[in-house]
Amino acid sequence: MKIEQLKLPDSAIKFLKSQGFEKLYPPQADSVKSGLLDGKSLLVSSPTASGKTLIAMLAILSYLSKHDGKVIYLSPLRALAAEKFLEFKKLEKITLGKKIKVGISTGDFENIEKNLEKSNVLILTNEKMDSIIRHGTEWIEEIGLVITDEVHLIGDETRGPTLEMTLTQLKLLETKPQIIGLSATITNSDEIANWLGCKLVKNDWRPVPLSEGVCDAGEVTMSDGKTFEVERSIRGTPIDLGVQSVKEGGQSLVFAETRTRSKSLATKAADIISQILEKKELKELEKTSKKILSENEHTELVKTLAILVKKGVAFHHAGLNQNCRTIIETEFRKGTIKLLSSTPTLAAGVNLPARRVVISSVNRYNVKVGANRPISILEYKQLSGRAGRPQYDDYGESIIVGNGNTEDLIEYYINGEPEPIVSKITDDKSLRTHILSVVVTHPGIKKDEILEFFLQTLGGLQSRKLTIKFAIDISLRFLSSEYLIIKKGERYAATEFGKKTSMLYIDPLTATHFRDATENVSQDRKHTFGFLHLITNCEEFFPKFSLRNRDYESASLLIENHSSELLEPISEYDCSRSLLALQAWITESSELSLSDSLGIESGDMHRMVEMANWLSYCLREISKHVERPDLLEELGDLRKRVVYGIREELLDLVRVKGIGRVRARILFKQGIKNLDDLAKISVNKLAEIDKIGSTLADNIKFELRKIR
Repeated sequence: MKIEQLKLPDSAIKFLKSQGFEKLYPPQADSVKSGLLDGKSLLVSSPTASGKTLIAMLAILSYLSKHDGKVIYLSPLRALAAEKFLEFKKLEKITLGKKIKVGISTGDFENIEKNLEKSNVLILTNEKMDSIIRHGTEWIEEIGLVITDEVHLIGDETRGPTLEMTLTQLKLLETKPQIIGLSATITNSDEIANWLGCKLVKNDWRPVPLSEGVCDAGEVTMSDGKTFEVERSIRGTPIDLGVQSVKEGGQSLVFAETRTRSKSLATKAADIISQILEKKELKELEKTSKKILSENEHTELVKTLAILVKKGVAFHHAGLNQNCRTIIETEFRKGTIKLLSSTPTLAAGVNLPARRVVISSVNRYNVKVGANRPISILEYKQLSGRAGRPQYDDYGESIIVGNGNTEDLIEYYINGEPEPIVSKITDDKSLRTHILSVVVTHPGIKKDEILEFFLQTLGGLQSRKLTIKFAIDISLRFLSSEYLIIKKGERYAATEFGKKTSMLYIDPLTATHFRDATENVSQDRKHTFGFLHLITNCEEFFPKFSLRNRDYESASLLIENHSSELLEPISEYDCSRSLLALQAWITESSELSLSDSLGIESGDMHRMVEMANWLSYCLREISKHVERPDLLEELGDLRKRVVYGIREELLDLVRVKGIGRVRARILFKQGIKNLDDLAKISVNKLAEIDKIGSTLADNIKFELRKIR
């Protein structure tokens, strides 16, 4: 089917052709034939890179050409949401008789930005949409089209329940929006489609054919029976497979089971890959290497990455900060980095295809069981789906590194059906969190109405009614006993504390811990370290690193030095390395120091700061609720100290835009300790101070006038 044959306005057709779209891929054509442009709800189940973004775009253009309502595009991750925002922003060039305005919102669950109501295409994370529903935002009733990406993540233990809850709420809207679900190939896609009220469009077509195999003892056996040899060396099978693909003109993506192994595999590949590269490519990589060093603190991790990038290889994992990850992703997309060794998180978060995907092991460390366990078939399919770069490759290859079990691996992973998606909505944490949000948004609701609502979730479809009823009873008892909800006759309503908890978007259990801690804390002393312990100890806090043997002494000393700040007596066994890292961060430890002393890399520290910022805000809001105004200033200061990574004496200086932790400390050492001192110093004198200069000095003075 050609683009010009679509029932869309001429301006939309012209735009699509300008973007290089001429003909629809089979999954796209199937979607159009199934009613995509006629307002029909569809669940499209097809492989990675089979053109699902264009399906979303066609649905948006069709809907906006006929209606005045809002389009919601739901994404599981911020990074993916940002990617889609850039793609859909281009739609603003099209005239459809109305202006297309694309907006995005992915963070801060308490505040709903005013500008969202002005946009008619909204890119939101699943959590942000859930939060918007909890706030009862008026424009929800204007939603006419919902596009939900990565629907198969409903089965994910952490993110799944929120997506399931959000979709249940949206499909029950009075406007009965068109729902377009986009998913990887899943076994029970018919069940998911039925639950969503969608017609199933299932197509296994890929733009680049994929062949899958297993490598054992240097011999690769493909699922079609073909075999070939891989040159074996001391570098090891995963790297030999990756190098072979690069020698043949492709790129390789090697999935490693841990961060340490991803770095180790990249290091093993570096010298051999650098010998394959041309001088022109090496010059380009030299620039990228220098960029990494100039824009980041020189931790061992960053220095290793910079050395490897010079040689055309890199590693990618959550320990790297966003800046490093973005540089690596950009250079891999451009083709300058030839081999990338990554942890599996990359497959879920970023679209980075390569001609050959190598899965170095099918085992992963499972936190729950404390041991290695084989990955699921669904995860294998997600990893192998990255093989084959559209526009660059005629084929893609996915190869598992085996260990004398080739036939078993082919049978189980390559020929196997992905596991069916199973709802996690009835887990304790999910249920108490989402029951509270239902009571908040439906004051006066009865128990049988709560049951009726949850029977309309996927979990309701997959579970026995009695099982759900029993689980709901337990959650209601907890919420009532902790005074988050109250019952009048047969009807439930949220207390002010319950409403606050739901709007703050935290687990009711965490909220009760915060409430009890702040209610009982003494008035006549500081509690900073105690607050950090409370925050890092709660279920939401992530990432949580346990203490290593060598950390216990530091933890013990820290507790001794800050014993007066504790909310309750604790020992070093109650501490995490994350607590030690945050305490070090707010006393101005550098990224280099955190990496060397605690093994905490800048990517981890950034996520901890983000999480502690949110949780300290929640703690402050709950302190307001329990009428502890004496705690508000300290909690406000703690939040700023967490964000900037500073000691208390720098709080005044960082209020000025352009002054961060490093410049504030330099100014403080120069005798400029507050805004009054900053106001007194001349621009010329300010410009002479290290890391300031004339342009920044002018800007600082300008920003200072705005806040004084």
